[in-house]
Amino acid sequence: MKHFYSNGKLLITGEYVVLDGAKALALPTTFGQSLTIESIPESKLIWKSLDEKGLVWFENIFGLDLKTLLQASNPSQQHGNQDISKRLVQILHAVHKLNPDILNSDKGFKITTQLDFPRHWGLGTSSTLINNVAQWTNTDAFTLLKTTFGGSGYDIACAQTNHPILYALHKGKPHIKEVAFNPTFQSQLYFIYLDKKQNSRDGIAHYKEQKGSLTSEISEINDITSKIIACKTLKTFGTLISAHETIIAKVTKQNPVKSLLFPDFNGSIKSLGAWGGDFILAASEENPIPYFKERGFHTVLPYSDMIL
Repeated sequence: MKHFYSNGKLLITGEYVVLDGAKALALPTTFGQSLTIESIPESKLIWKSLDEKGLVWFENIFGLDLKTLLQASNPSQQHGNQDISKRLVQILHAVHKLNPDILNSDKGFKITTQLDFPRHWGLGTSSTLINNVAQWTNTDAFTLLKTTFGGSGYDIACAQTNHPILYALHKGKPHIKEVAFNPTFQSQLYFIYLDKKQNSRDGIAHYKEQKGSLTSEISEINDITSKIIACKTLKTFGTLISAHETIIAKVTKQNPVKSLLFPDFNGSIKSLGAWGGDFILAASEENPIPYFKERGFHTVLPYSDMIL
């Protein structure tokens, strides 16, 4: 039996424009996903996915065949979902192309995945799966991501490290640098779940439709990212994330989340990742938990509970 684990992720700066070469500050989270694999004598793949409570949210059995490689034997069984089954088949087909030997056997596998965060949180259900599968199959996780879900790859970088990173794409290839981001004011930073799952692929598609020339914006975002990493005070940090919001709002032709939902908040707020859902970051001198709970947002995590 083998066991693999990958960290979840949050993109603090550079959302969207990281796809076009901007430098982004990304943080691995205390939450992630595990994958346990056991060899079995039958030529099949028994897949079970558990949520953070240990409850089955997906399961299926796939037949292993050298001609068809993988075919879901029952994609609509009780806990199954046809779209998820198709996505797993896509991932495993991609794995087979990268490492033809891994599924080319008379033996099969029993695979169990388990999240330690609610999968609607958007912390990397897909990226942690990709990285775990890549570890198991001795394939490159960035290549596997590119041929399946797509994206910049910062989430894969977070899955593989326990440190804050500066992430950028140079000519399509990831460049990763560990950075010393450990703000002295982290006790005044909070992550709030907006109770709305945002599809990253939809967010990226919208961004690509709206963006124009980004030379100046990328330069500004790079400067803000550098200043945030070196930031020493909460006041400066708040000013920087507000400036970041203004730039991304202009690029994507969207309104910042603070003006949309929290105009009276006494502090600064920044969207994380694709705008419109998942988590936001709030910086406040006062404890903001009562403020957000009064407005119906009950998942509010202090920085130390979320970030490794």
